[in-house]
Amino acid sequence: MQSKAHWENIYQTKDATQVSWFQQHPELSFQFIEHTGGGKAGQIIDVGGGASTLVDDLLANGYQNITVLDISAAALRVAQQRLGSRAAAVTWLEADITQVNLPYRFYDVWHDRAVFHFLTRAEDRARYVEAVQHSVKAGGHVIVATFGLDGPLRCSGLEVVRYSPDSLHDEFGNDFALVDTTNEFHHTPFGTEQKFIYCYCRKA
Repeated sequence: MQSKAHWENIYQTKDATQVSWFQQHPELSFQFIEHTGGGKAGQIIDVGGGASTLVDDLLANGYQNITVLDISAAALRVAQQRLGSRAAAVTWLEADITQVNLPYRFYDVWHDRAVFHFLTRAEDRARYVEAVQHSVKAGGHVIVATFGLDGPLRCSGLEVVRYSPDSLHDEFGNDFALVDTTNEFHHTPFGTEQKFIYCYCRKA
């Protein structure tokens, strides 16, 4: 995983609405979470959620148990300040997903938009998958979005790994049943387009 210092610098020197991955409303992510049928009381973790507005939309729609994990304290502060008093309803974790100790079989829904593709080392990807295995309930839902095969080669000055739905699912293995995939053509604040893929899996 890239250094914590890199991501702290990003969020300390750039407005959160001017990073390439910013979305006013992460509609596709929200739709996938809704389609899991996990209910408003299900335990949801947004990995790399940082300054994302997904937590705002989940709270506004009655979701009650949300954890936002990010390696950057500065990114988490952006979301906390934006939410104001509503931030108290959220669990905030400042951690590296390849090193964190998460509760055992606790989460109903795991969501990650644009973290996994930064894991360029196989050992980091393996630790990520181990964290999913450990912390997601049996039958739980795993939603991961990465750059597609025709997406960018780099992001935020860092190399990334691009995926097809099959190659992304292969990283997780047969313990995860692939339920659905889709493409997203993300329009950045700079007027460019980035191609993402989403994979939605159920844990065996």
